[in-house]
Amino acid sequence: MTSAPSSVSIIICAYTLDRWLDICEAVQSALRQDPAPEEVILVIDHNTELEERARAAFPDVKVIRNEQERGLSGARNSGVAAARGSIVAFLDDDAIAEKNWTAEVSRECEPSGVVGAVPLIEPLWIGKQPSWFPNEFLWVVGCSYTGLPKQRQEVRNVMGAACAFRRELFDRVGGFTHKLGRTGSGVPISCEETEFCIRAKRIVKDAKFVFIPEKLIRHRVPAQRLTWSYFTVRCYAEGLSKAYLATLVGQERGLSAERSYVLRTLPIGVVKGISDAVFRFDMSGLGRATAIIWGFACTVTGYVKARVSNSMAGMTSLDAPLKTGLNPKA
Repeated sequence: MTSAPSSVSIIICAYTLDRWLDICEAVQSALRQDPAPEEVILVIDHNTELEERARAAFPDVKVIRNEQERGLSGARNSGVAAARGSIVAFLDDDAIAEKNWTAEVSRECEPSGVVGAVPLIEPLWIGKQPSWFPNEFLWVVGCSYTGLPKQRQEVRNVMGAACAFRRELFDRVGGFTHKLGRTGSGVPISCEETEFCIRAKRIVKDAKFVFIPEKLIRHRVPAQRLTWSYFTVRCYAEGLSKAYLATLVGQERGLSAERSYVLRTLPIGVVKGISDAVFRFDMSGLGRATAIIWGFACTVTGYVKARVSNSMAGMTSLDAPLKTGLNPKA
């Protein structure tokens, strides 16, 4: 048996019955962790029917409702408020964890200064990966992408599909801001984990987040996310999210990790795609190169539009109090 010194609360947030089978598999993968978690908490985001069904289906799970604003940030904050473990691990409701996931992330959070960790997140394609879909843009479907470290390394922020934090961190810095995060609307705003990590590093001296290159999570990618239109909307939404993030935390902090990605990873991807077409006669390489250019253009469009939009007037800087739903300790 694997041993881990920290107790772990696994939090899964769900909002729709359309993902019921995915939710069941996510919950079962959480319950199968070795060693067993302190608790598995399923937070239902303002859906009474789903809440009643979950309470009946999962007797070994703490099913609670989101007591805050509708959306992923509020649901996560509600889960944190109910958690008892010294490590809080978040698992997407359409992700599946290997049985040693929590043991690995707990071990990573043991060294001094390390307050959060995230493993490699693999796509679980429901259908075939489109030949034009570049691995540099796997973040579009919530997975680890080309450009991330190939070995254990400190990173600016974690990815949300399967991240873990020391519970005490939320007591120090508060929860996830409601200004970012999915709300079920047509445009999927994100980056709430990034804002949280940047805020944590600002408040907690020597706070570190690490990336684990272990394949511990599989994230479902349904057929509806394998279209050019979804790719376009998701890239545009990422641009909006980065603009909102930059307004909250400042451009230097908000875009520090993206510069290398834009200046190095994407150009290499374009060249590789063209080379595949020219030298290997793989015409799908041109599709991947085109998708990289198009995805970047859509992201920039979203970013520029949000920066100049009147809707930005309501955003506050990181130096102002953020509405997070958790009260940080001074």
